[in-house]
Amino acid sequence: MATEDDGAAQIRFYPDGPILVRGDFELLDENGDPLPAARRTIALCRCGRTAIPPFCDGTHTLPHRTSS
Repeated sequence: MATEDDGAAQIRFYPDGPILVRGDFELLDENGDPLPAARRTIALCRCGRTAIPPFCDGTHTLPHRTSS
């Protein structure tokens, strides 16, 4: 089993929140081109409301407004 200290990538899904990726990983866009990841831990958006896709900006914590 991988531990946080061995550098292996770990992916954790949080209910109603982002996908956290930790460790050694390469993040690729839809064309297979590398995306810069400035940290060893990143949060990927699952709600689709982020202003900085594919990264989570915390927007999922704001009240969700629906148009009437």
